[in-house]
Amino acid sequence: MSSRERILGRVRRALADVPREEPPYERAVQRDYLREHGARTATETVELLAENLADYRAVVHRCDEDGLPSVIARLLRERGAASVAVPPGLPEGWLAATDVTRVPDRAGDTAAALDRVDSVVTACAVAIAETGTLVLDGSPDQGRRRVTLVPDHHICVVRVPGQVVASVPQALERLDPVRPSTWISGPSATSDIELDRVEGVHGPRTLEVVLVGGAEASR
Repeated sequence: MSSRERILGRVRRALADVPREEPPYERAVQRDYLREHGARTATETVELLAENLADYRAVVHRCDEDGLPSVIARLLRERGAASVAVPPGLPEGWLAATDVTRVPDRAGDTAAALDRVDSVVTACAVAIAETGTLVLDGSPDQGRRRVTLVPDHHICVVRVPGQVVASVPQALERLDPVRPSTWISGPSATSDIELDRVEGVHGPRTLEVVLVGGAEASR
């Protein structure tokens, strides 16, 4: 008997005494919770995202579409990055203003090889304003999960307001449940029993978020 058959057998035994007329789980569980906390305009939702990102110690920048390449080039230059990890579907124009060495996201790369990469630039799938969270789903413009966890500096581009939602329930509606997702709320951080904060333990020590809108100037 396979592991699958054993598990399904246990499930059948556990459900053996459940009446057939009992409502299925989807209908039995109440789903009337709030979908967001308060009504906001799209602009207010983006401002809340920026506020909560900063509260989590992410560095927030803003620019329009035309200014994005120069902003990314400046952030890499200020970081002193000599190499940057590049997901296969990242728009080519995003790195057009920098000559930093590009490191493609390759399946054969080891953690040690990625650890030698200074920065990574990605897009995101959706950003959640109420929690200050960026969600990556492994799409071509975001790359494999490990390229956003090993390099010490992550630049994430969010298109506003299109990729911004207010709440977690709204974000879940946009995500494909069969895709692996990485939820990022600020730079990686943890603390010990003395509450001393240590950053960079489980992911990048520095997270910079570029909110790309219509005609806003970078700041």
